[in-house]
Amino acid sequence: MSFYYPNKVIGDVLNNILDDICHNKYNYDRNNIAVTWINYKIDCMKGSGYGINNNKQMYPASLVKLVYGLAMYSWIENKRIVFDQQLKETIFKMLQISSNDATSLIIDLLTGTTSGPSLEGEIFDIWKYQRSIINDWLRDLHWEELKGFNCCQKTWEDAPYGREKDFYGTHKENRNSMTTDGTARVMEEIMQNIIFSESGINLKNCLHRTLHKDFIKKDPNNQIEGFLGEGLPEDLQLWSKAGLMSEVRNDAAWWINKNKSKTLLVIFCQGKEFANNILFLPEIAKAIYKFNQENFY
Repeated sequence: MSFYYPNKVIGDVLNNILDDICHNKYNYDRNNIAVTWINYKIDCMKGSGYGINNNKQMYPASLVKLVYGLAMYSWIENKRIVFDQQLKETIFKMLQISSNDATSLIIDLLTGTTSGPSLEGEIFDIWKYQRSIINDWLRDLHWEELKGFNCCQKTWEDAPYGREKDFYGTHKENRNSMTTDGTARVMEEIMQNIIFSESGINLKNCLHRTLHKDFIKKDPNNQIEGFLGEGLPEDLQLWSKAGLMSEVRNDAAWWINKNKSKTLLVIFCQGKEFANNILFLPEIAKAIYKFNQENFY
């Protein structure tokens, strides 16, 4: 059973929005887009929604940091890692400004591995086994939406080198892979299924963003411009994590509507046309928000 109730009305609206924006405006191939859209009524823990290509494995770019953040929360709660101010700042920078350097340290802490020159034989086998610990943890959650997830690679400004490049595989067959449904499940867990305490990391705070244009212009790492948040009114509360590289533009956003209902929207787009288009994601978010304002109570 899905973690959200399938909703045909939302499905029809989503298909119409994608047809209008993809075909009529940009002539994009919808096979390169994956979407999960869920609405939550006031005080409801389980939402109603719809997905398109929502179980298709795609490269998540920096959205994998949501998984690493949730893993850190679990490691801290289970006393596998000592939580201190430095770790708090590192997790915050990974999620809030999408720091790849911070992410590198987080993965080292989660898996007991480090980057470096190429390894061979048994030593490399042990290293690869250790690096797969996050995937083992994901399987142990027994969430159907996470089936097929591969979350074991660091994120890079340039590219992996040494043992990291070897671990990717000759044809990058071992690179990170996620679905929009699985990403939405992780985002929902962070936003409303975890009770955060002062003694642990508050992932929710790490993802909170302002939509005020004056502030956004001052922040080069705002993750709003060119993403879903740009299509929403300035006075909404938003939590999000974006992912961008040369052939990918992704975003996962959770916002509170003006009537106090909530919306979770995850979109993966693969292809240079999406990576270079700063209008596509905001247009989809704007259309979905408009529908919700007029029809979702």
